[in-house]
Amino acid sequence: MKIFTYSMWILVCFVVLFVVFTISCRKSKSPEQTDANQAGSQRSVQMPAGKDDVAVTVNGVEIRESEVQAKTEEEFERMAENVEKLPPAYLEQLRKQLREQVLEELIIEHLLAEKVKEENIEVTDEEVMNILTEMVASLPEPLSLDEYKKKLAEHGQSFDEQKERIRKGMAYQKVLDSQLAGKIKITEADARKFYDENPKQFERGQQVRASHILIKPVFDKGGDPNKAMAAAKAKAQELLKKAKSGADFAQLAMSNSMCPSAPKGGDLGFFSKGDMTPVFEEAAFKLTVGQISDIVETEYGFHIIRVTDRREPGVIPFDDVKDSIIRNLTAKKQAELTKEYIESLKAKADIVYPTGDQT
Repeated sequence: MKIFTYSMWILVCFVVLFVVFTISCRKSKSPEQTDANQAGSQRSVQMPAGKDDVAVTVNGVEIRESEVQAKTEEEFERMAENVEKLPPAYLEQLRKQLREQVLEELIIEHLLAEKVKEENIEVTDEEVMNILTEMVASLPEPLSLDEYKKKLAEHGQSFDEQKERIRKGMAYQKVLDSQLAGKIKITEADARKFYDENPKQFERGQQVRASHILIKPVFDKGGDPNKAMAAAKAKAQELLKKAKSGADFAQLAMSNSMCPSAPKGGDLGFFSKGDMTPVFEEAAFKLTVGQISDIVETEYGFHIIRVTDRREPGVIPFDDVKDSIIRNLTAKKQAELTKEYIESLKAKADIVYPTGDQT
């Protein structure tokens, strides 16, 4: 198993959140509903605002309410745009649920940090920078490290703090990798079995393959947004004229498109209805192979679309999805084993809540 990959690091983050979520769901049950065989029911206590009491003690180490509340509010702020119109009672309930999830996350992090120390695990600056470089290059709009630092600063975040968060995540990953080593082997036969038992998952509707050129308006601070839109549209119209006059579409995209697909000549691969923004999708599905659209305006800017292939509805051949099935089954098994390991750490730990309950 390859240890240092961005995808695996993301998996670890996902698994921790997954474990936190499932534990929080169980905690929502009343003590009467809790399985009698489960050692020690867990009940968290919402501390009065403004007090910095102990939220939980893990193996003798106190996690303070101030840390829990700070992280809870940070998570809540991230969601604010999507939930601000909800009723106050619902928002309060959401905040309580977030607090429970954050508390469980802090417990899990503490237990993993103990294993990092116990196993003398270290993560070098080089490893951290390699992951960061890969991470920012994999964003929907790839960035250089300098651009990433600038964006963090614009949002009031520290690059050094980000590095330390990643260092922690990678150290936890090393702990989990040591636990998973040699325990996961998904074969082609496993993939074939999954494929045969889940036929509906591999049915596809009509698809098109398209390339596009995207021109975004550039909004300067204090500038006229209408002028920016007009300038972007004018550039798109100029490129459309060249494309329809026989210029190499891929070269035009590589030189001018403001989409991450530009290095691939604007190629977006195959997509189905429902995969793209509606206006773009409607225009693409109306085109025949080789046909170039007129200017298509979406929330992203101005597009010129060229359809390069079409597929009729049918069943995706096994060979086309074999590798992705193996990856998905591997990730699922990794998540299951990681959850089991974290639950085992919790079961062995001395976790004490203010009420005196412990596991």
